[in-house]
Amino acid sequence: MSLSGANKDQMVTSLAILALYDGEAEITGSQIKTLLAATGNTVAPYWPGMFASLMTADKIEAILASGGAAGGASAAAAGPAAAGDAPAAAGEAPAAKPKVEEVDALEGGMD
Repeated sequence: MSLSGANKDQMVTSLAILALYDGEAEITGSQIKTLLAATGNTVAPYWPGMFASLMTADKIEAILASGGAAGGASAAAAGPAAAGDAPAAAGEAPAAKPKVEEVDALEGGMD
């Protein structure tokens, strides 16, 4: 996979933020610039500051907890699901998931 331009800038800046978060370092534009320079990456000057202001530690935790889904629609959809989990945390047992029977696509059904 080859990225260039703004796509590359966004990707390496995002990865720098995740590295800082994982290392429990403060996420600032300056820290992002330092990490990008240390890894030999250069980005447009506005990306580190913009990403640092948008991606706080609590927002990163929410994205990671949601399986990586980010954005308005995904975040709105995650809100009710998270609220639905509250009774389970209060001591109720989670509902059992129905078993899904696996079917071999090569066995019958095409007669």
